[in-house]
Amino acid sequence: MKDDTLLTHAGNAPFENYGVVNPPVYHASTILSPTLEAYLARGSAKVRYGRSGTPTSFALEDAVAELEGGTGAVLTPSGLAAITTVLLACTRAGDHVLMTDSAYQPTRRFCDTILAKFGVQTEYYDPLIGGDIAALIRPETTVVYVESPGSLTFEVQDLPAIAAAAHDAGATVVADNTWGAGYYYKPLALGADIVLQAGTKYIVGHADTNMGVIVWKDHERYGTVRTDIQGLGVCAGPDDIYLALRGLRTMGVRLQRQQQSGLVLARWLADRPEVARVMHPALEGDPGHELWKRDFTGACSLFGFVLASDDMTALAAMMDGLQLHGMGASWGGYESLLIPTWPNKSRTATKWKETGQTMRIHVGLEDPDDLIADLEAGFERYRKAG
Repeated sequence: MKDDTLLTHAGNAPFENYGVVNPPVYHASTILSPTLEAYLARGSAKVRYGRSGTPTSFALEDAVAELEGGTGAVLTPSGLAAITTVLLACTRAGDHVLMTDSAYQPTRRFCDTILAKFGVQTEYYDPLIGGDIAALIRPETTVVYVESPGSLTFEVQDLPAIAAAAHDAGATVVADNTWGAGYYYKPLALGADIVLQAGTKYIVGHADTNMGVIVWKDHERYGTVRTDIQGLGVCAGPDDIYLALRGLRTMGVRLQRQQQSGLVLARWLADRPEVARVMHPALEGDPGHELWKRDFTGACSLFGFVLASDDMTALAAMMDGLQLHGMGASWGGYESLLIPTWPNKSRTATKWKETGQTMRIHVGLEDPDDLIADLEAGFERYRKAG
């Protein structure tokens, strides 16, 4: 089936639920056994305790695993929980992790604090390194982590080349696929072993629920990730899972609309005198465009741009009067967002050389003409205050 059909039907079993189209919400902790024999054998049962999964959670896991092209999945209560639990499950004291320098900042914070406390060393690498990452891999390197494109600076990574080098050394490749959402990007088909998403973003799609999901390619090798994660007591709540399932069904049409609107805004911004550079891999001329064309089937709503100056007074005048672009963390919802970012504050392997203010924009479901009018009024305030 094509992805849009998968999004509509994967994980559903209506005739196991009286014909109900959407899987019902199972609120459960205790699961009763009908006999002593069944109770003693409950460890092998699929549904044995609420934290271990219910038909509600299995429906979302099965659907996302099928979308990503994996053999199994497990849910977590947030995208960050997906990141941290995978890193814990795939490392032990004395291990070495190679992490892209463009990674989501909470990922870096976890590596530099909690993971370091457990004796795991993290080394950051240039996201554009490609196959040359082989020179950084050590005998103790167990994980090579990619995030393509980077969530602030939007570098597209050469995943097949990175994965080939990692696998030659026996390392596991973990890919953060929140931007591509399993719809526009398939890291497992390009060499990743484990893929994760902040389902908070595009799967949920309504800015009202946190969700994480982890999918693995080889069940024999990585199926134990589920056991390790559940051993940490990590589980997602049933109502959040239900909202994520409902959001998943419309993700394809939302992403297609947001891709179209995002490209309209990106091209408009590229022509603005206030903008020094637009960072959108689907634009011709973007440094990552050729890799994006090779590995992706589309682009999502999130991209960046750099203003011509870093004048905070002018930026405040622009931002404070915006009517349709909210200032807030996260992205992927139906509402547009715009925030300033400072990539240079966290990078260690590479230097962010842009001198103007870096911005990140998420394009929602509003009419793009209205979004442009909102930004145009903002730029007028920006010029007057600058």
